Amino acid sequence: MKTTLDELLAFVTVVDTGSITAAAEHLAQTASGISRALSRIEEKLDVTLLRRTTRRLELTEEGETFLQHARRILDSVESAEEQMTIRRQRPAGRLRVNAASPFMLHAIVPLVAGFRERYPQIELELHSSDLIIDLIEQRTDIAIRIGTLRDSTLHARPLGSHRLRVLASPGYLERHGTPRRVDELDHHALLGFTQPESLNQWPLRHASGDAYAIAPAIKASSGETLRHLALAGDGIACLADFMTHEDRAQGRLVQILDRHTVDVRQPVHAVYYRNTALASRITCFLDYLSEQLPHEGKGK
Repeated sequence: MKTTLDELLAFVTVVDTGSITAAAEHLAQTASGISRALSRIEEKLDVTLLRRTTRRLELTEEGETFLQHARRILDSVESAEEQMTIRRQRPAGRLRVNAASPFMLHAIVPLVAGFRERYPQIELELHSSDLIIDLIEQRTDIAIRIGTLRDSTLHARPLGSHRLRVLASPGYLERHGTPRRVDELDHHALLGFTQPESLNQWPLRHASGDAYAIAPAIKASSGETLRHLALAGDGIACLADFMTHEDRAQGRLVQILDRHTVDVRQPVHAVYYRNTALASRITCFLDYLSEQLPHEGKGK
């Protein structure tokens, strides 16, 4: 790498503060030193990053592009340093985590003992909600969200994705028969969600496309409720692998229409507001989840 981190920091700080003098004060350096750092970057890259006028500094088109890369590099270094600091310290204090009931029960709860053993001074507070919550209003530090993210004001960290499958209990299939074609589902009891309606679009390939809109015989707000209904033989459900892995392994639920199933996976993200006081607790928890949760592709 031709450009040094100090030069990147000088460039970004000049942009953020609006002047070489302000950047020098912010970084406790001389204005001439900052000016030389900018000149070195431009010389190394053979481009003009900033137009200097008597009144202000203005980014060129190349400067705009380089600024984005510079910010990412500096953020990565800061994150790496934070990780090393966390390894030397013992994070402590309360950490409030919110997740939909199925994810809390099947993905997080089994990992709590191991997390507590590694970080005994972090006090976990676990909350379940099947609705999207306001983190500040609910005093939540981390929320686990399944599906496409909408709130761009939050920091988000991907935790993998989980495949959707159409499932039924052996008892239900014995009583009602196993559908061999997608259109045969019209003659079965289908279990669906009250909201969002997109969850009632099953990933099944048929004559009209790759999504099959169901008309649920029974609706529920929670995937865990639908799982129990399917286990009880009340109908056919479309559920994510994270909550049905053990059921499928033990034969309590059976995948149907697998040849017609499109490989659709629900993304899982942890979302949070950046809070320096909580940073080590959040990072420890998310690192542990990333390490322990099954990765995409498992459970096929």
